[in-house]
Amino acid sequence: MAAPMELSCWGGDWGLPSLHPESLTVMAYAKFSGAPLTVNTINNSWRAPKGDVPVLISEDIVISQPAKILNFLRKQKYNADYELSAKQGADTLAYIALLEEKLLPALLHTFWVEAENYCSVTKPWFASRIAFPLSLYLPGKMSREALNRILLTRGGPPLYSLTEVEAQIYRDAKECLNLLSKRLGTSQFFFGDTPTTLDAFVFGFLAPIYKVCFPRVQLQEHLKQLPNLCRFCDDVLTCYFRLTVSGHSPAGQDTADANLQKLTQLVNKESNLIEKMDDNLRKSPQHPPRKLTTLKLAAGGEESSPLNRLSP
Repeated sequence: MAAPMELSCWGGDWGLPSLHPESLTVMAYAKFSGAPLTVNTINNSWRAPKGDVPVLISEDIVISQPAKILNFLRKQKYNADYELSAKQGADTLAYIALLEEKLLPALLHTFWVEAENYCSVTKPWFASRIAFPLSLYLPGKMSREALNRILLTRGGPPLYSLTEVEAQIYRDAKECLNLLSKRLGTSQFFFGDTPTTLDAFVFGFLAPIYKVCFPRVQLQEHLKQLPNLCRFCDDVLTCYFRLTVSGHSPAGQDTADANLQKLTQLVNKESNLIEKMDDNLRKSPQHPPRKLTTLKLAAGGEESSPLNRLSP
């Protein structure tokens, strides 16, 4: 029997299981390969065993970074690339490098550096999910790290000013989106009808751009002009995360399970309350029963009781 595997990652919103691109990548690959991961949403990356997310824990093994996590899953026989040829495997590595070089800087800038987006969406969202007082510090730290990562890769000659860097990273990102759209074409996934590692990475990078509602949306506007990439994101959410385009679970089993869970919690809560009331009654002083002067009978001859009038 395989050892249980638990994935720690940031949570989601706007119809996404996670807002974190790297967490989305790992979650999507696990769905594609059938890996039985238990997802543990954490609101503070400092609580992760290695100080970062996503993190995979299996018995005494702790692994961070998407590439290392995916390699571990492959060694456990959860391989989404089993049917790929050597050329397709090389293409996968090339496109992942393209995503990290061309698209990731613009994604980081959209979330963490663009002032209006950061102040109105990113900072409030993450701060609301981080315990005080770290909520006052961590979003700013993550913003500075994103800016440093952008400048480290794009801040050298001939791009010296931040304005020049911003213009270039968005040009590169749009070019990358165009190449991905051309490569996908009319296919459901990038290598045919079955999703692979490349599909997991593309989904992880594109879905946050596509779904999050930002005031400054130049990259999102360009993405929405490429309908095959938008359809790709919607298909992954619908087929593998059981979410509709609007971000809700489809009517059916998920809804029934959720209703059953709520009903069970309500019943358990009421049972505990009744047990507590019984305990209090047993511990209270006992008095002889008081004879009622009048006694009304309910329909069918049963005594009327306030309990009978309570709705469930």
